[in-house]
Amino acid sequence: MKKLKIAIQKSGRLNEKSVELLKNCGLNFENYKSSLISPVSNFPLEILFLRDDDIPEYVQDGIADLGIVGENVINETEVEVAYLQKLGFGKCSLKIAVPNNNLINSLNDLNGKSIATTYPVILNKFLKSNQIDAEIRTISGSVEISPGLGLSDAICDLVSTGGTLKSNGLVAFADVMSSEAVLIGSKAAEKSALVDELMQRVQSVLRAKETKYVVLNIQKNNLPAILALLPGVKSPTIIPLAEEGWVAVHTVIPEYDFWEKINKLKQAGAQGIVVMPIEKIIL
Repeated sequence: MKKLKIAIQKSGRLNEKSVELLKNCGLNFENYKSSLISPVSNFPLEILFLRDDDIPEYVQDGIADLGIVGENVINETEVEVAYLQKLGFGKCSLKIAVPNNNLINSLNDLNGKSIATTYPVILNKFLKSNQIDAEIRTISGSVEISPGLGLSDAICDLVSTGGTLKSNGLVAFADVMSSEAVLIGSKAAEKSALVDELMQRVQSVLRAKETKYVVLNIQKNNLPAILALLPGVKSPTIIPLAEEGWVAVHTVIPEYDFWEKINKLKQAGAQGIVVMPIEKIIL
């Protein structure tokens, strides 16, 4: 059987989460920190560990069937790949930042200025779309020190927490794009049954991360109010308790409004609420 190949970062901010995702999909592999290729023992798949800048082109050229990489890298390399699934980790923003106490107060103030970046393609598109005529200075690494060295008036770089900007006397000025890790595929991979099977595993793990399994006790006369709050995967499961007039309700609650839902359940008479993590949800 032909094996799939998936490319992920060998090192960097997406490596750990990418490995964790694949492990949670039930894939067994070892020696990934000391090898460029790691075979999966229980699925026809090989994992390639590459520089993130190389991943989109490997997928585009069919050397790898799949890849996990940031949207910023895909946009910068301008490759033709299929977006299969956003993965919910590695979230950051590409921002233009300027030194504190500068005279740049609007995008128009960037006209005639120089901006240092490792993302010249994305920045050039952003400036053109906003009709800004600025000089782009492409450098590799340590972009944030450029204004302090007199190499540029501003920078365009990835920002997660903003700590690096602050420590270098910079302040975020304009959002260029938002980015997160995505699963990409070659054009041929979209039609692969093996890719479909792997995608089912990935999506089941992602659904589980977005929900909590909840069990609660409620008097039967309060049940309609509870059911109105709990859609469940299909619908809540209701089990009679030994105590007359009481039932246990089993359901799932989305992570994004978890605490709001819990408070409403308590107000509706729910007692003995037990919350558990979910490993996978397969639809």
